[in-house]
Amino acid sequence: MPRKVKCAKLGIEAEGLDAPPFPGPEGQRIYENISKQAWEEWLQIQTMIINEHRLVVFEPESKEFLAREREKFLFGGGTATPEGYTPPPETIDRT
Repeated sequence: MPRKVKCAKLGIEAEGLDAPPFPGPEGQRIYENISKQAWEEWLQIQTMIINEHRLVVFEPESKEFLAREREKFLFGGGTATPEGYTPPPETIDRT
């Protein structure tokens, strides 16, 4: 039976992560409060942010920027879409 968490992002009880996504207190906080679904959504947003902002992920400034955006996305009101961002054609709602 999967572990359940009250997801801070989605506001529902959902399947939790199998392990903290990274070591330390922040990884533990995410493990305890974020669902697998919300984490997967974050990973997609993170990829978009890295690409659109042309971040070099091993640079300290990029790591700090991503940490702030992750905090906003998972525990705050969301993250801002980079200026001029257009979603890939397969994600555009055509209804």
